[in-house]
Amino acid sequence: MESVQVVKQRFGIIGNDLQLNRSIEKATRVAPTDISVLVIGESGVGKESIPKIIHSLSLRKHNNYIAVNCGAIPEGTIDSELFGHEKGAFTGATNTRKGYFEVADGGTIFLDEVGELPLTTQVRLLRVLENGEFIKVGSSEVQKTNVRIVAATNVKMIEAIKKGTFREDLYYRLSTIEIELPPLRNRNTDIHLLFRKFASDFAQKYKMPTVRLSDEAIELLSRYHFPGNIRQLRNIAEQVSIIEENRNIGIETLQHYLPNLSKSSLPMILEDSHGFQEDEKANLLKLIYELRSELNDLKKVTFNIMQNKKSVEPDTFIDNTLPKTLVPSTTETTNLIAYQKETPLPPTTNDEYSYIETIEEDENLSLQDKEIEMIKKSLEKNNNKRKLAAKELGISERTLYRKIKQYDL
Repeated sequence: MESVQVVKQRFGIIGNDLQLNRSIEKATRVAPTDISVLVIGESGVGKESIPKIIHSLSLRKHNNYIAVNCGAIPEGTIDSELFGHEKGAFTGATNTRKGYFEVADGGTIFLDEVGELPLTTQVRLLRVLENGEFIKVGSSEVQKTNVRIVAATNVKMIEAIKKGTFREDLYYRLSTIEIELPPLRNRNTDIHLLFRKFASDFAQKYKMPTVRLSDEAIELLSRYHFPGNIRQLRNIAEQVSIIEENRNIGIETLQHYLPNLSKSSLPMILEDSHGFQEDEKANLLKLIYELRSELNDLKKVTFNIMQNKKSVEPDTFIDNTLPKTLVPSTTETTNLIAYQKETPLPPTTNDEYSYIETIEEDENLSLQDKEIEMIKKSLEKNNNKRKLAAKELGISERTLYRKIKQYDL
């Protein structure tokens, strides 16, 4: 078995990260077997290197190696691409065609982005994994193939299984051995090594001197998040090599090539099962309960007037169960509703009860009227600029637009 360092030199893999070395070591150990391997990791981490290592160190190395990007093949033709088709099987099938599994017989097939496969194709693939059998599109003849399957994905497979977009039995057949490649942000010490390698390659390609980073620029590059991983780092090295005349790159120059990701540190906006975003729900809840509080005030003032009492300041009757400066949480909302259901109204006469029922019946209408009035006033105040009005109302511009259409404003 070749050492990790020899394998890295042979396949041009740069870096000394422990997790990277562990992944390469697993690939070299599993290579002589026919076990199925699933390579996982974020997009751009270099997952395509692992199946090449496995194939070249296996007993199948003298046979075909075929790499298939499952996400790039249209759903209607992927079965034909993988398993072949008979003449006349569909419109445009003028000849019989061999699929990748037939061509790769005796070798290795690499299924990149396997998480993008349609469910019907997943059933066919499972049959190949279980007994090496497949049927061409438009044929009834069962054919045999002897291939080693290595798959890769950046999809979180357990979540895909829960959503029903990936078969659980296929996942466990593919992931007999699972190899995970670390994201670039977890390989801080390797970032500058990779940049130097890319800069040297582009200097040779474009016949120009190699760019070099200052110590401050190296530190900035090492602390950068790199959401696009190695692919993004390579693009940055190429841009700097082509655009900058000065071959010594400082921190000020490098900053122009690192996208500002400060917004990515903000909390994620989640959607519930009805498609509403959490921030919209919170703001709408706040608005509804403030309106409800005002209605409670009006009811109590009306009761006092009917009982020939002196007018009382409205602040006396504000429902203090909801702090207006805070957005109510789910627990607070539940407690508030329970409290309002359990709290009896002030004692009234029989005539007053009929009046209370009328108010309750009209409550929804009153809430709608108040909401329409608030939206109109905000739009007038902000010269019909929806963005400013939405900000003032504490809701998203999309929600405001929906309500304008709903109320025909």
